[in-house]
Amino acid sequence: MPAKNQAALDFLLTRRSRPAKTLTTPVPNAEELHVILTAAARTPDHGKLEPWRFIVLEKEALSRLAKDVPARGAALNIDPEKIEKAIAQFATADLAVAVISSPKPSDKIPAIEQIYSAGAVCNAMVNAALAAGWGANWLSGWMSHDRTFIEESFALTKDESIAGFIHIGTETSAPPERPRPDLSAITTWMRT
Repeated sequence: MPAKNQAALDFLLTRRSRPAKTLTTPVPNAEELHVILTAAARTPDHGKLEPWRFIVLEKEALSRLAKDVPARGAALNIDPEKIEKAIAQFATADLAVAVISSPKPSDKIPAIEQIYSAGAVCNAMVNAALAAGWGANWLSGWMSHDRTFIEESFALTKDESIAGFIHIGTETSAPPERPRPDLSAITTWMRT
């Protein structure tokens, strides 16, 4: 029998993201965030390509991003409610990490697998923050997929994209448990 890490298994079986709008200060300091980023960077990256990077967004940067949203949303004819939601995602946050999908040229590792790795980094970062005692949530939104917004606001290259914004802070209220997938409805066993 393999050695079991029951504490880690219990954590994964009960983990629950915290809504970003319920997170407040204090937020992790640089040293505490370094541990979370280190844990996230241990994600499998298919060939040691490290096809992702991090942009730490502190309060002033988040406020600037909130100010960038309205004009871009209007230019794209985004529904005003969605624009307000995007503004709030940045304006009410105290700390977030933008996980940048940054695929590397490779003859062996397809770009799609590198993009999957960036998504896995997002999940690992949320779990690391939760395991460290913080509240955390993985968000995206229309602005994370708009080339103009991400190139102008984040200086991303044409090959890069935002895999997600990981909001981290102190939770003000624990969310209620929510229904979980019915494993029998989503699992197929192939025995032959």
